[in-house]
Amino acid sequence: MIGNKAPGIPGEESGHPGQGSILASEANVTSATTNPPRGGSGVHEEGRGYGLIFFATILLFVIGFFNLIYGIAAIANSHVFVANAHYVFANLRTWGWITLVIAVLQLIAAGGILAGNQLARWFAVAVLGLNAIDMMFFVPAYPFWALSIIAMDVVALYGLCAYGSRQNLAT
Repeated sequence: MIGNKAPGIPGEESGHPGQGSILASEANVTSATTNPPRGGSGVHEEGRGYGLIFFATILLFVIGFFNLIYGIAAIANSHVFVANAHYVFANLRTWGWITLVIAVLQLIAAGGILAGNQLARWFAVAVLGLNAIDMMFFVPAYPFWALSIIAMDVVALYGLCAYGSRQNLAT
């Protein structure tokens, strides 16, 4: 019990525990929603996360150039890859061409994001998803490198999806 004053009537006391007394657990009841939500309706503050978008775009450029080199090496049947690797379908040269096309698309998407194009962001999300799937098929040829590229894809996807709003791309 926190005192014996009747609630709502200042100065009036009650000697009975059931009448007008406040239990200690009821004395400091507050709502979790007393503070207004920051940002409002799930929209991030303007400019917030722009660094992550820029990082994801630069990462997209890096992945695109890596895949360009990776695709050319696969087309040329370079000795960098594991010998006698078995693929789900086709061969190393076919996957090299697929990776080369995805690399060009990644570089185009990264340039579009730097220009502030919202459609380029969604295009980049799709291309990064395709690249992650492509690298899954490259695991038999070069396991560590393929898994590293998949990890970079996931980081870039997070940056583009979490903060890639129109307001952030416009700043």
